[in-house]
Amino acid sequence: MYTGKHAHLRPLQPAFIMANSGEAVSYAELEARSNRLAHLFRNHGLKRLDHFAIYMENNSRYLEACGAGERAGLYYTCVNSYLTGSELAYIVANSESRILITSGAKLEVAREALAQCPKVELCIVVDGASESERIVGLHEATRGLPKKPIEDEYIGTAMLYSSGTTGRPKGILRPLPEQPPGQQLPLFDFLQKLWQYREGMIYLSPAPLYHSAPQAAVNLTIKMGGTVIIMENFDPERYLELVEKWGVTHSQLVPTMFSRMLKLPEAARKRYDLSSLEIAIHAAAPCPAAVKDDMIKWWGPIINEYYGATEGLGFTACNSAEWLAHRGTVGRVLLGELHILDEDMKPSPAGTPGTVWFRTATPFEYFNDPNKTREARSPDGSMSTVGDVGYVDSDGFLHLTDRATFMIISGGVNIYPQECENLLITHPKIADAAVFGVPNTDLGEEVKAVVQPMPGIQPGPDLAEELILFCSQSLSRQKVPRSIDFDNELPRLPTGKLYKRLLRDRYWGNKASRIL
Repeated sequence: MYTGKHAHLRPLQPAFIMANSGEAVSYAELEARSNRLAHLFRNHGLKRLDHFAIYMENNSRYLEACGAGERAGLYYTCVNSYLTGSELAYIVANSESRILITSGAKLEVAREALAQCPKVELCIVVDGASESERIVGLHEATRGLPKKPIEDEYIGTAMLYSSGTTGRPKGILRPLPEQPPGQQLPLFDFLQKLWQYREGMIYLSPAPLYHSAPQAAVNLTIKMGGTVIIMENFDPERYLELVEKWGVTHSQLVPTMFSRMLKLPEAARKRYDLSSLEIAIHAAAPCPAAVKDDMIKWWGPIINEYYGATEGLGFTACNSAEWLAHRGTVGRVLLGELHILDEDMKPSPAGTPGTVWFRTATPFEYFNDPNKTREARSPDGSMSTVGDVGYVDSDGFLHLTDRATFMIISGGVNIYPQECENLLITHPKIADAAVFGVPNTDLGEEVKAVVQPMPGIQPGPDLAEELILFCSQSLSRQKVPRSIDFDNELPRLPTGKLYKRLLRDRYWGNKASRIL
């Protein structure tokens, strides 16, 4: 988050405000904090293109950690704050991070990771005191350092990791030009225009700051001189309250947030004035058509959707009117060249699902993993994929059906479970749903659903039977779950993605193959 320009133009304006505590940090203060931390990086020998990691919850020191990296020419890896010590250690070591920034709330997990990461030279605790040469408090470590920029400023950027829903996380490395931090990367210019960001905007950030979408949205807001309202945690009614309180103009959400707001009592939904909202963007996970319909009816035609993996292979987008005309689409291609190919790398006819490939819009590689980079690319190296499955309609709009890794093959029939998940989540007794294939000695796989009931709803055979009947009224027999299990809470990442592999693995055990 480069604040140099606005620290001079609007020094006293809040760059961001923490939603719960109300703590506001001005542009001048954020500029000073970021510069001090950048000086600390240089004092510890970090030079352009080196790496550090950030592992903490949403808090008032998160943005300065990113900002320091962006003006010191560094790659910074924002790590999922829900990871265990060993998971954190893998990413910190794999990213070759020399410094780890964490918080008091996450320090114990960070300690566990540090024990497995001997190459980490320094752990900075943003709200703690120094306790050794290796673990230091941010305030003490930066005390006395200049609040002016370092002499050798270069633009830095995030090196984020794939969510790991289909395997071990992979660092996504993009080339970093040797240019000043005030000169924006081309991708951000594109997003700024698409999302209609403007001077004076108020952005509400309801998601974890370690994820790529909030990273981009918050970054752009600050570069435009707006103010960011950061929610420490998402709460559906609190979100609505904050829109009214701060006159929020822009926000980015995930579909589960839509679902939870729609399930609020009608009185709560009507209690707050949402008229300040100009644009609401959603992505990261498929949005059930019924949910999106209801959101457009509630908020009006301000809802915009996009599809684009963290890898930056390509980018599609649609506004409310386009979605209503092409129900279920994730938009038309705006970046990259889209190809839908079958298993033989032949083009799939319009309307026929195949693997989604892009002639890459922005170059990337998986950090220190040439094999994974090669696997994600076509044999000639000209195209890349993350394994999503979809089709293009006659007007050129992309529709996603699933990720290839979760396709169910039952009796020789390919079943994409997303359709069933989208249906189950609309049932009034269901808060969340996952559908995947489980072993069946006769058919190879059969369709299984695991659902999370709404509070106060009793799980059991009667509810399972009700849900199966509900599905059979809308889906073909092959797509209807043969059985339904219940879970108190599905393992959905805070970014909105369903950690389906954890559920599926319960039923497949230690089998190396997912084919019987």
